[in-house]
Amino acid sequence: MMRPLAVMMKRNPRSISPEATLAEAAAMMRDTRVGAILVAEHGTFIGIISETDLVRKALAGQLNTAQAKVRAIMSSPVITIEQDRSAHDASDLMAEKGIRHLAVTEDGRIVGIVTVRDLLRYFKNWGPH
Repeated sequence: MMRPLAVMMKRNPRSISPEATLAEAAAMMRDTRVGAILVAEHGTFIGIISETDLVRKALAGQLNTAQAKVRAIMSSPVITIEQDRSAHDASDLMAEKGIRHLAVTEDGRIVGIVTVRDLLRYFKNWGPH
């Protein structure tokens, strides 16, 4: 059974300015209980910042999170998948790129995010038993 990503993705993903501080990004992730935030500039998504970016690039690099900007550690470009693709396609792309968050597009425009956790839940509930 193939279930479109449109059903499992989180719509209206959060976004933050590339000029926001890393501390502001971390606080937004905490407050909204998400593991990644899209980075938007002039209405266009130019990157994504994740908990992994904060740990591996900012904390391990001893950046001052109150001063360093999101732009300094965001991953760019945003890796995307069209919403009518399968969960298996999304899983394969995440594994290939070594990522845990994947932007979902509709006609090339980002409309949501699917996570590794979303896919695990899908495979547990809908996958072959």
